[in-house]
Amino acid sequence: MYILGISCYYHDAAASLLHDGMLVAAAEEERFTRKKHDYSFPDHAIDFCLRQAGITGQNLDLVVFYEKPLLKFERILMTTLQTFPQSWDVFRESMIGWFNEKLWIKGHILTKLNIPNEKLLFIEHHLSHAASAFFCSPYEEAAILTVDGVGEWTTATVGRGRAFWAEGQGRQGESETRGKKEQSATRSNSIELFDEVNFPHSLGLLYSAFTAFLGFRINNGEYKVMGMAPYGRPNRVEDIYKLIEVGDNGEFRLNMDYFCFHHSISRTFNGNFVKLFGEPRVHESAFYTLITHPKQDHPQWNEARAQSNQHYADIAASIQRVTEETLLKMASYAHRCTGLKKLCMAGGVVLNSVANGRILRETPFEDVFIQPAAGDSGGALGAALYAYHVLLGQPRKFVMEHAYWGQGYSPDEVRAEIEATGLPYQRIEDPERLAQLMVDDLLAGKVIGLFQGRFEWGPRALGNRSILADPRRAEMKAIVNARIKFREPFRPFAPAVLEERAADFYADLDDPTRHYPLRHMLMVYHTKDGQGEKIKAVTHQGGTGRLQTVRREWNPLYYRTIELFGEATGVPVLLNTSFNLRGEPIVNTPTNALDTFAKSGIETLYMDGYVIRK
Repeated sequence: MYILGISCYYHDAAASLLHDGMLVAAAEEERFTRKKHDYSFPDHAIDFCLRQAGITGQNLDLVVFYEKPLLKFERILMTTLQTFPQSWDVFRESMIGWFNEKLWIKGHILTKLNIPNEKLLFIEHHLSHAASAFFCSPYEEAAILTVDGVGEWTTATVGRGRAFWAEGQGRQGESETRGKKEQSATRSNSIELFDEVNFPHSLGLLYSAFTAFLGFRINNGEYKVMGMAPYGRPNRVEDIYKLIEVGDNGEFRLNMDYFCFHHSISRTFNGNFVKLFGEPRVHESAFYTLITHPKQDHPQWNEARAQSNQHYADIAASIQRVTEETLLKMASYAHRCTGLKKLCMAGGVVLNSVANGRILRETPFEDVFIQPAAGDSGGALGAALYAYHVLLGQPRKFVMEHAYWGQGYSPDEVRAEIEATGLPYQRIEDPERLAQLMVDDLLAGKVIGLFQGRFEWGPRALGNRSILADPRRAEMKAIVNARIKFREPFRPFAPAVLEERAADFYADLDDPTRHYPLRHMLMVYHTKDGQGEKIKAVTHQGGTGRLQTVRREWNPLYYRTIELFGEATGVPVLLNTSFNLRGEPIVNTPTNALDTFAKSGIETLYMDGYVIRK
């Protein structure tokens, strides 16, 4: 049985394909079109999924869309009518978009895939989010938390998931999927979302309003706010609580006197917001403070600008703190309601890795699973999984152990693309020699690109489309930001560490092997005393790292490179960042990789066994 999941038209269009409940392929449309956060119909992602399985649309048993368009259309109509005439521009633009394409999504899918009506289903947005996490987790039963900007009406949910496993498929070490409990469990799968918050009250839209205020692009710069926050002091928390009221159970309401996202196409906050927090930061303006540049060595240094930037950093720290506290309350409430030890999370807000780390450390949950593609793209996978397990009642088989579900390329395809550039290259067949060459480059202070296998599902580069550098060299942070990525100097980099050695460097990690979010770079931890000095380039302000743990069985070459680097230096950690330039999606094809290599300061490119040097 083949089931295709689709998401599109709002953020991060994507497609995913299941075969008898097992994931075959999953990819965001942006990787093919090279338009960051491309939300258009995912023609290319769908074609890739079908190619990967060797099938056509007519071989599909079901196609599932990740939300219910008419419910969303109802919300837009009701909201604009309630705020008319202020909402005239929103109404006009929305109607153009809806009548041009969004209302016709059913016909578009049926035509694209040449399938009959009865093969097409629509699943509610937050059910898709919930299924994307729960049915990819290793758990038989778990609490569920979904938080995003907005789906149809819903912006956050709390719930519970239950599932049964196919015979012999229970997860080793998971008492809830083994033994007597597994045998006695009712043979049914279910997701119950028993509490929700509805539009316009949205934690995601609150964070996005501050993203815009701080000079970044909405739905693109939220992670920059998180990166800016450690350079500030959370001294505006009380002011932010004038904008949002949060109950002990995490339920929240926005004070709409400060916002206009519900009736404006150009602004998310209004004059009351500006009166409270001051003038917005100018987009793309230089960011530096006495903390980021203590020696005042920024080429554009200006004392007044530094003080102004400190004001913005303080606001970033404050909205980050409020977001964390709200998510902690929501997670604690989910635990009180369910009494379960395991939590599954999805939705764009749960890409906030600082908050995620606190949830695992500070709530009663012992295990947390987060969908690697937590935003709308993950909804494509969740919709397909929900149909297979809940609507069709099929037992569980799949656990998302890794994120390498995108497109890969044959050695012949890679060689042809290299030769088309005229660049000299070497072919290295031996993986051990290849890993040693990479380590030699890293020890020599070079920045290298690693392109191998299938690209990653979700927004994180996890060793198949990565840029790597020596984390011990403090100057590497500035070098990679300025010469490779061409981005803001405050942006942090991820430490990629051998899974079994993560607890040597990071505090409060009792057993890294059990924590799936660490594999997918979805949690921030504090470095242990003295260890941050050894890995300065990947230790962010405040002594933290958004780490990625690496296991040999899922990525042997990446693992071996880190292992050899550790043998040579005593530090089994590498600086890892995504293989792309600022404003571009992570590379997909060999041509993308070669183009980025040519335009950046990357000195050596390792591409599926081929080595290209400048």
